[in-house]
Amino acid sequence: MVIDELEAASCWLSYVCYNLQLLFFKFYGSEENVYLLCEKLRDDGIAKPDGSDLYVVIISNEKKQIPLWHQRASQRADGVILWDYHVICVQKRKESNLPDLVWDLDSTLPLPSPLATYVAETFRPSFPLFPEFLRVYRIVHAPNFLQFFASDRRHMKEPSGDWVAPPPSYEVIVAEDGTTHNLNEYMEMSSLDVIKSIGADTVDTVLTQKLGVLASESQLVDLFAQLP
Repeated sequence: MVIDELEAASCWLSYVCYNLQLLFFKFYGSEENVYLLCEKLRDDGIAKPDGSDLYVVIISNEKKQIPLWHQRASQRADGVILWDYHVICVQKRKESNLPDLVWDLDSTLPLPSPLATYVAETFRPSFPLFPEFLRVYRIVHAPNFLQFFASDRRHMKEPSGDWVAPPPSYEVIVAEDGTTHNLNEYMEMSSLDVIKSIGADTVDTVLTQKLGVLASESQLVDLFAQLP
């Protein structure tokens, strides 16, 4: 009976993941994808009812050029591509003592993937990078992201005002306080501003502050180990 239940749960999760990929991948902009993903994981009972086990991770740097592997948009066999920024969702599973999960709707890796596997395969920390390609990570608690994030999609337009690509058909995301655009605030990243160490104050900042914290690649996994 236990084996049957585990198999059923596995099939159900695979079905959900497959449909999530189909639903979201056609949308333009990983920040909107992840916003909608957090809502869906929360509303469908895959995450906690308040979304408190979810974290939004925005990846970029000063030069707005970061290499990631196993990306669907890549034309290379290894799936590497140079993004200006990328956004993923990490789900904590501390209470069940199971590995944390990464939800990346643009990845060719299994959805979701264990955090350690995703880091090794997507970021390849041992791969030497020139300084201009070093990644910086902004970690934001999903309930805060869902409350404060806003985008009017201005970054999806050419200087002429024409769309770079057809925009999503759903309405733009407006923050609860009425703010219509603050994506630029989340995108402002500098390696000089990453946290110096990981402590209780760091965890509190992630949980309570609109923009969370900035972390280096070497701090990422350790930081998630400290988060609830």
